Amino acid sequence: MERKHNAMITRKRIALVAIPALFAFLAGASTATTRPEAKETDMPVTQVLQTTYETQKVGDVDVFYRAAGSKKHPVVLLLHGYPSSSHQYRNLIPKLATHYRVIAPDLPGFGSTAAPPRGEYDYTFDSLAATIDGFTQALGLERFAIYVFDYGAPVGFRIASAHPERITAIITQNGNAYEDGLTEAWGPIRAYWSEASSENRDALRVLLTRETTEWQYHEGTPDDRKNLISPDAINHDQAILDRDSEIQLDLFGDYKTNVDSYPQWQEYLRTNKPPVLAIWGKNDPFFGPAGARAFQRDLPDAKVELIDAGHFVLETHLDEVAVRIKEFLARNVF
Repeated sequence: MERKHNAMITRKRIALVAIPALFAFLAGASTATTRPEAKETDMPVTQVLQTTYETQKVGDVDVFYRAAGSKKHPVVLLLHGYPSSSHQYRNLIPKLATHYRVIAPDLPGFGSTAAPPRGEYDYTFDSLAATIDGFTQALGLERFAIYVFDYGAPVGFRIASAHPERITAIITQNGNAYEDGLTEAWGPIRAYWSEASSENRDALRVLLTRETTEWQYHEGTPDDRKNLISPDAINHDQAILDRDSEIQLDLFGDYKTNVDSYPQWQEYLRTNKPPVLAIWGKNDPFFGPAGARAFQRDLPDAKVELIDAGHFVLETHLDEVAVRIKEFLARNVF
């Protein structure tokens, strides 16, 4: 009985200490909030390299982004593709963050960036580029290299051609700027460009299904690499597609404006001659290897690397691609 009585007294004492601390924490008055803000120079190296998850308001859009690396280092902006988000760069970011400030935003309508309703936000590539351009300015990014992939390419090339003085280098991974790279798989989408009928629009809904998402990840991937594809990545991307299919169909239709802009982007490349690494999954069912080689037409010094992979190269060939990127950046970005 005496032991039980003493234990009860101990529990009461713990509660009397813990409960006020809990209420102080909930009220935002924990001791952690009163400490002076740590300076980056005071942080352990591992903490500077650790990825943070942040949000920047651009107009009416809350842009989510991942960031890592010292703010003193050159900036590399990672622009994701369809149907993913900055999640696709989750494993690449720490590999680059040792020498670069790496920033990877989610495009509007993708990932954790707010998806304003259609009618309140114009889901076109001009709008996506304007938002990301505003994002870079809000973060004070005056000069940066860009890594563009899939949808990230038309966003990045719009920004680059509008502000060539800001771009230090371009890494394009299955990110087209030439019609050469568009394969026959674009046929149904081209039909919608030619005639924006409800029938042609509805025919594209099959591209939004889980079966197609899984196919997009696995098609062209060597059999001995397929077990490297994370099912979490597929689940993540499918959740984005399921959120609002009409947004995705709008962007399918507007992709024609990217093809129409190819000559303008090619002129930007010829005039400004940015260092370019075109690193390609050569078995990509949508963006063929001819799209990588085409960069050498306007930039003979462009580096072209063809990987025996499909669309999502970073899922299956992360280490090989990271080595090539770091070698390229080391020669071209200071």
